[in-house]
Amino acid sequence: MFELFRPTFQAKSLDSISVDQLVQQGIRGLIIDLDNTMTPWNDLEVGPKVTEWFEKVHAAGIKACVVSNNKRKQRVAVVADRLGIPFVFRATKPRRRAFRAGMQIIGTGKEDTVVIGDQLFTDILGGNRLGLSTILVVPISDREFIGTRLMRRAERVLIWLMKRFTAAKPHSPKAR
Repeated sequence: MFELFRPTFQAKSLDSISVDQLVQQGIRGLIIDLDNTMTPWNDLEVGPKVTEWFEKVHAAGIKACVVSNNKRKQRVAVVADRLGIPFVFRATKPRRRAFRAGMQIIGTGKEDTVVIGDQLFTDILGGNRLGLSTILVVPISDREFIGTRLMRRAERVLIWLMKRFTAAKPHSPKAR
């Protein structure tokens, strides 16, 4: 059960993810969460580091799609338009439908798409349920929707349980 919540990778922030490594791993598409992954919660401002990172993504030929549970289409559209990427709003993550829709929009499949987000119960669970690689990032801000704050408590318990009751993944010398 824990495997559904375990991210493939973890990163400090969106802009700390190496675009070169994504290319080397054959990644052609990114499904990216909006709130507290790309922007602070309920904010329209995209920081300069995130903008620069998306410029590298575009230059590398990687396509991206915002997949957000946010119900306000205009808010998601404003951020996506600033970055020149398509979007899916009202995603109802962790349901697989929105992830499939994002992949269809950018023309990628399971083997060459990564999900990037800040929540185990939406982004990571949804991507893992579909068999996608997942990257968990640290939330940009402590400011969050009340429901998300409650889920963060459950996430902390889940992380504690995973650390305590699961063995470390076997190390492969080929994985270097």
